[in-house]
Amino acid sequence: MYKKVFDFFIATDMEAGSFYPTTAGNIALLIIIVLLFVTLLALSGGKKELSAKQLAFSAVAMTLAVITSIFTVYDLPFGGSITLFRMFFICLIGYLYGTKVGIITGVAYGVLDFILKPYAITLIQPLLDYPIAFGCLGLAGVFSKSRYGIIKGYILGVAGRYICHVITGIIYFYEYAGGKNVVVYSLSYNASYIVPEAILTLLILLIPAVRQALGVVKKMALEGSAS
Repeated sequence: MYKKVFDFFIATDMEAGSFYPTTAGNIALLIIIVLLFVTLLALSGGKKELSAKQLAFSAVAMTLAVITSIFTVYDLPFGGSITLFRMFFICLIGYLYGTKVGIITGVAYGVLDFILKPYAITLIQPLLDYPIAFGCLGLAGVFSKSRYGIIKGYILGVAGRYICHVITGIIYFYEYAGGKNVVVYSLSYNASYIVPEAILTLLILLIPAVRQALGVVKKMALEGSAS
């Protein structure tokens, strides 16, 4: 019975040793992400709940991240790609609204990214490579009130995502190291697509006019907020 349920939601490629969600699986994942998002919002209550404006900005950021992920600069053979500022849009939410909202947005985007482009070789690996890795981009919120916060936050968020992918590379993709030291292989492989995008983004963020424009965006995003 359990196998029938599993096969209904997950397709198995025995030759590649991979798992892929079926149509029913994708629908279930979509329902899960909605429920997860709603649950996280409910748990984020207390004195400050997420406002309609925060949800709207988060939705726009996720949409822009999806669009920029489609137009990749380069796709690596074993996963990972250089995109046009995809990570920035998730980090931006952390910079605008803080770590909690940033992580929630990153986790939601990570699940969405898995739905759109699923790749899994175990049932655990996707958790690290998708919701947890992209959730780490929300750590940009640590510097939301700091000078040059968007730059420092972006570096921290990207570093968090990078560490997640390095871990999965060591644990789950060691066979691709080809006899090389698996730690060095994972560090270099994941840096090959994360670092170029990060450097390009940082070069743009170093332009004073860009930071001034982001400052205006932040004032708009926080307008009417009690904080």
